[in-house]
Amino acid sequence: MSDSQTPAVSKMTDEQIAEIRKDFDFFDRDQNGQIDLQEFIELLTILSPKTKINHVQEGFDLIDGNGDGYIDFEEFLAWWQECWWEY
Repeated sequence: MSDSQTPAVSKMTDEQIAEIRKDFDFFDRDQNGQIDLQEFIELLTILSPKTKINHVQEGFDLIDGNGDGYIDFEEFLAWWQECWWEY
């Protein structure tokens, strides 16, 4: 486990993380190991259809912790656990 994982993520089981990995891979349409803005828009369309388009870039930027323009699995995992895990 990397030092970048939050304490809450570190409490997740390997099986839970594997399930989230499947979700990440589903939205990573080009399978490059990152979710770009277009893939993120598709993700939000499925998870939260009422999301306003003007909030998409802001949300993307919040999840993209290192500011490289992509959401990698570590960033996705932290976001998923914080926002969606209970659903």
